[in-house]
Amino acid sequence: MSTPLTQRIAQAAWLLPLFFLGIALHQGTVVYDLYTTNANGTEATAEVQTIHIENRTQVTYDYVGLRIPMPDGTVLTRDRLSLPHGIVPALQGKETLSVRVGPGANPSIVVTEPIGPTPVVETQMRIAGINGLMSFGAALLFGLGIFYWNRSLKRDGDPADRGVTEPDPDHPARQRVR
Repeated sequence: MSTPLTQRIAQAAWLLPLFFLGIALHQGTVVYDLYTTNANGTEATAEVQTIHIENRTQVTYDYVGLRIPMPDGTVLTRDRLSLPHGIVPALQGKETLSVRVGPGANPSIVVTEPIGPTPVVETQMRIAGINGLMSFGAALLFGLGIFYWNRSLKRDGDPADRGVTEPDPDHPARQRVR
């Protein structure tokens, strides 16, 4: 039978696939929210107030500041609309960006300005979708490994406790080299 500590660790390891599954679900909701805002949002042209690019590889927090005059006369401002690090440099030098605003949606503003043939929001949806798929794959792989580990402990006990009654005097680690 396995030791209680080993069993507890094996059971607590189930938190890892649950964590990855949570990330996958979150990224799925991000894709859905981006799609909903892109499909149902109001088209507008945003004035670019600021563009911030962090050029350190370990910190990739890039954002744009936007002022959006809406068709109904209201003006929305977003001081920091976070965007992926690979997208923001392509937006440098632009004074206006095409956006869609969904008042009740989250996120409420998506950038539909094309970079090459693809709008920014579609690139964001692809990134989030790929992140979600990778997290789901990690949840499956870790889940399978932890399932078999727990099953092995339940059936055969802890390998450290199996079949060893006394040390082997002929084991190579016990040999002295002269």
